[in-house]
Amino acid sequence: MATAAEVAYCELLLSGVTTLADVSALYPGWLDIVARSGLRAVLAPGFASARWYMENGHQLKYAWDEARGRAGMDAALAFIDEAQAHPSGRLTGMLCPMQIDTCTADLLTDAFAAARERGLPYTTHASQSVTEFQIMVDRHGKTPLQFAHDLGLLDPRTTVAHAIFVDEHSWITWHSCDDVRLLAETGTTVAHCPTPFVRYGHVLESFGRYRAAGVNMGMGTDTSPHNLIEEMRYAIILGRVAARDIRSVGAAEVFHAATVGGAKALLREDIGRLSVGAKADLVLVDLANEFMQPARDPLRSLIYTAADRAVRDVYIDGRQVVKDRRVLTLNHQDALGRLTEAQARIEADVPNHDYAGRTSLEITPLSLPVV
Repeated sequence: MATAAEVAYCELLLSGVTTLADVSALYPGWLDIVARSGLRAVLAPGFASARWYMENGHQLKYAWDEARGRAGMDAALAFIDEAQAHPSGRLTGMLCPMQIDTCTADLLTDAFAAARERGLPYTTHASQSVTEFQIMVDRHGKTPLQFAHDLGLLDPRTTVAHAIFVDEHSWITWHSCDDVRLLAETGTTVAHCPTPFVRYGHVLESFGRYRAAGVNMGMGTDTSPHNLIEEMRYAIILGRVAARDIRSVGAAEVFHAATVGGAKALLREDIGRLSVGAKADLVLVDLANEFMQPARDPLRSLIYTAADRAVRDVYIDGRQVVKDRRVLTLNHQDALGRLTEAQARIEADVPNHDYAGRTSLEITPLSLPVV
């Protein structure tokens, strides 16, 4: 996990990310690695009352352990205290009960109360799959977001990861059309991560619809490669496809989500913008790069064509962390080598974790046959 994080931080830096909300399980060395990266990080150690498991290929089950969820929240709070005391001054925290379907109502609300008491942002995953939607309706008789609203969790300090499968989504066909309105009225942020979902054929319906309703949108990656500019491109393209309207979303809207929208989600007004009193976070884009030319509209050239290939230098709080497309704070190539070794160890162990004892190649076959 530590090596994967190091590679991910390099990818984020190379795509111009300066501030990261990092949702993860706790692991040794996390604080050291993120501090060395130079990123401004809002660390969100996840915890839950249950874990998912399967005994067959079609039924999702939950193994409940409420004491484990409580212990996880206590460990997260202690870790956040440690992060905020770090001498770099760049590390803060976020309360993160992991998924709305794997946490008890008490754990969700107690974590929110702790976030409010400490002045921290709060996040959970909700409305991220059709299965989750159906399970929450079966348990509570209401949609995941309506359940969150009734618990008082929808709030300006709250970021809902994904919020794709809302009541009006075409795959749901629920009887209400309230979820997006509730997000907007409560000032809740949606963390939009297009890539991991479009790989499964899932799409938000739609970015422009949420924005028009008044929802604060932020952008995330949530998968490899961690390239925020590519996520912006996907957000535009998929938003137009879902809306069937080329005018529904453009470069300015997704750029706002990736900068000011994300800062708002983190309860910050001093990042995500160039203004007097803001942090000296600067991303220099090379307009002479062949993929940026002709640079009639540099933002569109960056998002539609060049992406990270045109990001030349990155400064965080006045400190240069990327120079001439090379990460200065971490050894990217060395981390990639260690990650390749780790992947081989993990793949060998996959049958011990799969309900059917399958190998990794049986679960995810290679794109082309090996001859």
